[in-house]
Amino acid sequence: MSLLPSFFFVAACALAQNSASLPTSQLISEPGAAFRIPESELSSPATIIAYGDTRFTDPTNVKSTNPKVRRWLVEKIAGEKPAAIVINGDLPLAGDVANDYAVYKTETKIWRDQNIHVFQTLGNHEFHGDAQKSLDNWWNTFPEMRNRRWYAAQIGARVYVMAIDSDTSLLPGSDQDRWIRQQLGALPSSVDFLLITMHHPPVADIQTHITVDHNPRPNEIAFRDLLSEMAPKMHARILVSAGHIHNYERNVVNDVTYLVSGGGGAPPYFVERTKDDLYQSLMFPNYHYMRLTLLPDRLHAEMVRVTDPDADEPSWQVKDKFDILVKR
Repeated sequence: MSLLPSFFFVAACALAQNSASLPTSQLISEPGAAFRIPESELSSPATIIAYGDTRFTDPTNVKSTNPKVRRWLVEKIAGEKPAAIVINGDLPLAGDVANDYAVYKTETKIWRDQNIHVFQTLGNHEFHGDAQKSLDNWWNTFPEMRNRRWYAAQIGARVYVMAIDSDTSLLPGSDQDRWIRQQLGALPSSVDFLLITMHHPPVADIQTHITVDHNPRPNEIAFRDLLSEMAPKMHARILVSAGHIHNYERNVVNDVTYLVSGGGGAPPYFVERTKDDLYQSLMFPNYHYMRLTLLPDRLHAEMVRVTDPDADEPSWQVKDKFDILVKR
């Protein structure tokens, strides 16, 4: 991994123009958590699932996504009985196709049957085609998100979730940046862990040969720089779950842990792993989800990987694990 400089002046050009051009000044952007899961609803220990790049669509489409693996992951995640599922974007294949969201509802019925809270994040596929039509489809599917593109949630007393929209500006002075700074500066004192979910990664293995267009962009690098500035002043430890790159990566920059968790079903991307990536396995592909377990003194994280996506029945292996300790 190498850290690119923060070329703020070109960041707007790097954003997808359709989504970036939608106005944001009238969105709901209130301080504090918009959604809460009370402590009484949490098991002990509480489990949170994080993953992304599922690309729900017509299950006969086996080129743009892997519907078999996608369903395996949904069912396995339901078996974890998590307090919440946090999806880092690219939930549908095409945000302007309402049927993709209908497929999502059908394939994830087991989550609703178990009353699992699901926190969504906007990715570039949510804005496929006409941006406003796509955004309306997202809002119609998740009416609790209407007039929001970013938001916060609190899970019990100790976990706070911020869902960031990397399809619009994260640069200093933007509407979203002002909201982010307000949130970071006013986290409840009980919060030990801040889970930030976003689609485009602020930190990733810099590619020089393939999928170079998925390297961190100035927009997200600006956000990385803000976290580097704010993290030392905060009690909460920060974990960022991003996607976009259909693989798994783990990096730590200035005491902030950055994951690429894009193994939800979209076509896998091979990555050239750089020396700073804390996950160095050559195994491929990496369809997976992250299991986050809240313990008294730490957040324990495991990458749960599909062993063989070509098999008739699923099998699973934990291929990475790490702890984030409570800051004392």
